[in-house]
Amino acid sequence: MRPEDLSFAPRDFEVPAHRPPVTVTWLGTAGFALSHDGFTVLIDPYLTRAPLRGLLGGLRSDPAAVARHAPQADAIVAGHTHFDHVLDVPAIAKATGATVYGSRSCVRLCRLEGVPEAQVVDVESRGREPSRAEVGPFELRFIPSVHSAFLFGRIPSPGDISDCDQIPLRTHQYRCGAVFGVDVRVAGRRIYHLGSADLLDAYPERDVDLLLMCVAGWTTTERFAPRVMGALRPGAVLLSHWDNFFRPMDAGARPLPAMRMPRLVDRLTAIDPSVRVGTVPLLGSVSL
Repeated sequence: MRPEDLSFAPRDFEVPAHRPPVTVTWLGTAGFALSHDGFTVLIDPYLTRAPLRGLLGGLRSDPAAVARHAPQADAIVAGHTHFDHVLDVPAIAKATGATVYGSRSCVRLCRLEGVPEAQVVDVESRGREPSRAEVGPFELRFIPSVHSAFLFGRIPSPGDISDCDQIPLRTHQYRCGAVFGVDVRVAGRRIYHLGSADLLDAYPERDVDLLLMCVAGWTTTERFAPRVMGALRPGAVLLSHWDNFFRPMDAGARPLPAMRMPRLVDRLTAIDPSVRVGTVPLLGSVSL
């Protein structure tokens, strides 16, 4: 089974005739653009797609890629601060004026990159309730989560971006930071972004219309499929973070090795035969 064999078709989702659609565009890796009624929220946008050899030195955002693929944004959410989720966040914020929502680690990176303080919001919750934000018609809830421990049973680059005082940062300096799932509510729809293949069972967010699910690392997470399906009960699952993100955006998406997507799809649909599981092409969209 190839990723394109799972591709969603426009008819797979119903769009009420009485309102503008909620459009969800896959930006590659775990990145998405959510648009509705003239507002756009970006989650984990990684557009630079540094080649593998580029990881040996300092990583820099590609202004041309940012201008081409993220020309407009009202908010940017960083689910965690590994480079393939956050490298382009400061550049997009400076280019668009968007507000950045992320961990203390993300705040530190944005300060290093010169993003104005007024544009950066620390969403690490100090109480029992998750932090929230409103962006036009979007209500965002930042749900504490956890990164998959796929690197020989460990989370890669743990800790915060806190011991760096100059840019560009090297790959290992993009430490994970606090991890969040993003619960998005807009126009009567619920979309949940799971940017790493794990979650905290203490924060169930049931009856999600569309789950944006990270594939990378799922095979190392204990009982991943039943835990996700039990906690979120999605009506549909859009698979992400299965692609080779060392290829440029215009080269299209190719799967990384060992993603085992057919097995994941089988496990999800065995738990709930009614759930729709699919993909979209790089820069492809679905509308709800």
